[in-house]
Amino acid sequence: MSAEKVEQKQNDAKIKAIICPSMLSCDFSNLSIEAERMVKNGADWLHMDVMDGHFVPNITIGPVVIKWLRKSHENVFLDCHLMVSDPMKWLEPFAKSGANQISYHYETQRTMQEHRQIIDKILSLNMKASIAVKPKTEISESSTAGDVEQVPSALQVIETFREKLHQVLIMTVEPGFGGQKFMTDQMSKVQFLRKKYPDLNIQVDGGVNVSTIDAAAKAGANVIVSGSGVFGYKEDNALKPDKAIQIMRDSVNNA
Repeated sequence: MSAEKVEQKQNDAKIKAIICPSMLSCDFSNLSIEAERMVKNGADWLHMDVMDGHFVPNITIGPVVIKWLRKSHENVFLDCHLMVSDPMKWLEPFAKSGANQISYHYETQRTMQEHRQIIDKILSLNMKASIAVKPKTEISESSTAGDVEQVPSALQVIETFREKLHQVLIMTVEPGFGGQKFMTDQMSKVQFLRKKYPDLNIQVDGGVNVSTIDAAAKAGANVIVSGSGVFGYKEDNALKPDKAIQIMRDSVNNA
């Protein structure tokens, strides 16, 4: 194989930036219009934050909202982050409503079998599977000691189901509230995963904006969730979500 073809193959395999405005920051009285505005301004996915008031303190949206958003936007990728205590209970309702991807939290499952069941269920419903990790959950080789089947670490779950997982979501704030500050110390997790899995989609969510995107991109994140960082971004006192999305895309692609 020529050097040119090798280089082309490497470029084709390189992960791409995926920018996901968090609809939690939109005007919910105009949800469909806001979704269309984000798509027209360059969004790749729409990130839907689902909170149950139990796993996290707040309550946000459920399957019915996804259903109506899907009705108005047939082709948009709906990336649903389930911050709920019993994600298995909600998989079928979200699948029927039109969700494309489900991120469930590692912390909601105990055994490897439970993780296996929920990941396989997501895939059987024709959705993509993603696992989310809270800031206090460790991801490192040192966290892999113990009973793999009964008390698997986050890394052991990711390693076991790598071929089934479409992405790993690293929370860069404590889940449950918008507008928190970006936790730079979580970038060590991103760096570790990027080194171990060069072609893995690694999503970061929480406090990401045009000021913090470079830290996330350099660490290896390629799937970027941003709420107020996109919806509230201004230049010359004018809202410019398209500029925020482009700045974040360029940062990832040039990292």
